[in-house]
Amino acid sequence: MRFFSRLSFRSKINLGIIAVVLLFGLLSALLVSRIAAQAMLSEIKKRGMSLGVNLAGRAAPPMLSLDFLRLKNMVDEVEESSDDIAYAFIQDVRGQVLSHTFKSGFPVELGNANPLRDGSPGHIQLLDTGKGLVYDFALPVMVGNSRLGTVRVGLSRAKAQIAVQNLLFIVFGVTAGAAVVAMFLGTLFAGTVTRRLNILRHSAEEMVKGNLDLQTGPQLKRNCWEIMNCDKPECPAYGNTRHRCWYLAGTLCPECAEGGFEKKISACEKCRVYKETAGDEIQSLAEAFDFMALSLNHTIEELKQAETNLIRQQQLLKTILDVTPDLVSLQDDKLTYQAVNPAFCQFFDLPEQEIIGQTDRDIFPPRQAEINKTEDLQILSTGLPLSKEMLLSKNNHKRWLHMVKVPVYDQDKIAGLLFSARDITQIKRFQEQLVQSVKMEQLGKLAGGMAHEINTPLAIILGYTQMLIEDLPQDSESHDFLKLIEKQAQICRRLVADLLGFSRRMESKMEEMDLNRSIDEVLQLVSHPFKQNWVDIEADLDPDLPRIIGDPEKLKQVWINLLNNASESIGEDGTIRVVSRLCPHGRRVLVTVADTGCGIKPDDQEKIFEPFFTTKAPGMGTGLGLSVTFGIIQDHLGKISVISPAPQEYLGPAESAKKPVGPGTVFLIELPVSKEEPLEDSCEDFFLDHHAISGQTAG
Repeated sequence: MRFFSRLSFRSKINLGIIAVVLLFGLLSALLVSRIAAQAMLSEIKKRGMSLGVNLAGRAAPPMLSLDFLRLKNMVDEVEESSDDIAYAFIQDVRGQVLSHTFKSGFPVELGNANPLRDGSPGHIQLLDTGKGLVYDFALPVMVGNSRLGTVRVGLSRAKAQIAVQNLLFIVFGVTAGAAVVAMFLGTLFAGTVTRRLNILRHSAEEMVKGNLDLQTGPQLKRNCWEIMNCDKPECPAYGNTRHRCWYLAGTLCPECAEGGFEKKISACEKCRVYKETAGDEIQSLAEAFDFMALSLNHTIEELKQAETNLIRQQQLLKTILDVTPDLVSLQDDKLTYQAVNPAFCQFFDLPEQEIIGQTDRDIFPPRQAEINKTEDLQILSTGLPLSKEMLLSKNNHKRWLHMVKVPVYDQDKIAGLLFSARDITQIKRFQEQLVQSVKMEQLGKLAGGMAHEINTPLAIILGYTQMLIEDLPQDSESHDFLKLIEKQAQICRRLVADLLGFSRRMESKMEEMDLNRSIDEVLQLVSHPFKQNWVDIEADLDPDLPRIIGDPEKLKQVWINLLNNASESIGEDGTIRVVSRLCPHGRRVLVTVADTGCGIKPDDQEKIFEPFFTTKAPGMGTGLGLSVTFGIIQDHLGKISVISPAPQEYLGPAESAKKPVGPGTVFLIELPVSKEEPLEDSCEDFFLDHHAISGQTAG
């Protein structure tokens, strides 16, 4: 191979032509011999079957009459009909030979060499008789549906082989002669071809060096403007001796078509200039090479401009992906991450280099990763996009994402998945609050109806019980029983009162009010009983709070419910901290009630505003206090939420704490300053991130 690569192009042409001729001759000989052998073999089989069928048809009558002389004549006639027939014989149904053409006795092995099955129309088998290969034809002798015996005819294969060998000798002879002629002709035109190819090689080398100002095609004796007697110097082809006019766009010749080479060439081939100046393929290649250099120069300039535009568009796209709050990622068909935007990295607290090349198993929790894999494989197999809501835990906080996955196509094949997701946690909170509101409204109606129905018989029971207590001695057993009935009836009365309050059948008296004043009045009311259990109340009320529109009495009920819950959570020896602030944009006020109590379990935090839900012991509460509170805040177009365990900032500085600090709970109440500006979002995240209520005014 190395020696061949060093040969000149002329030598390679000669060797190539000789090799092609020899290879073609060899393949032709092999193909011809194969075709001839198959044709002769087919002819032998057809002739053998024909002889066998003819002999089988004529052998039936003498076999029935046991005319062995006639059978002998028949097989002798078959053998004498051609010199390539090796033998012929007839067997009865038991395999006994009735007649044959062998002079020196019938070979016993031949009788069973080509058995014929019952029902078979015939069988051919190649046998080695020791004197050469013979095609043995076995055909049944039939009378009706009965088989009398078998006819066997043998045809020699030697004659066909001799004919094929003669044909091969002729083919190889012709091939050798063609190789000699090809070498002589190749030497004649190889010199011309190589000289012109060297010119093309030199031009290619110059192009590699960056020189696109080339002249590869030959100079013409007459140019297009001379042939056509053209007097249009403004034509692009006029005076251009280096490029042919059919390669140039915008030529002004009447016969020229508009456009570039691909549109003009069909018309130019009929032009007088083309017919007179066009050369062979190598000349056309050289001329096209010159024009390619010119086009390449223009293309390079266009590519540079396109590259500049592409870089600008990439920067713009990157800016869009960098600033969008949505999570965006691209995975290949192996579900490996190929690209992610900053929002995606920020959400999972991972740098981009630790995400690229990874799968969902390395980023998501195991269970979510398996769900993602199942969904992704379904998209890759079906090509159908997926849109759904997904719940993830981040830093012990549950975040809801609305995600969309769509297949990315490369031509007709799915090459990967594009993932985009938006944080809809706040929207889900609004939905939950809406569901809670509807639920409480329906339960309120039910509770109100039940309370009114129970109130009348309960009043009668309590009234008669109190009358009987007055009539009986205090030291009697009946008096104790009646006191127990009275106590339980009072509990039922409080339950009915809570049900009536929960039903909210009384209209709210909305008026301009001082929020801090309503809080102060409740604090003065509960401070004394709380101190008996060593529970301190710390108030940090913003004196600059604007007046709001609300029902003072109902809001007092809210503060009482929250303070009572805080006190019951603490039990003894703790602190309750009440803070009021104005939000940063001045459209709402925020009140927080924080305690150092036992806190609320995460599973219970989603249920505490539901009616009749309570964590207190039986008989200690009805489970309606927070439900009533929720309803009142909702009537004021506000919001209430809970955080537990409570951040330390809500409970005050640790060094100044007078009581033990437990996990704690914080209730956050947001109320609009004006009814014309209902709350559409929440300030909870702002206060959590900036600790705005720890000791400075948010407004």
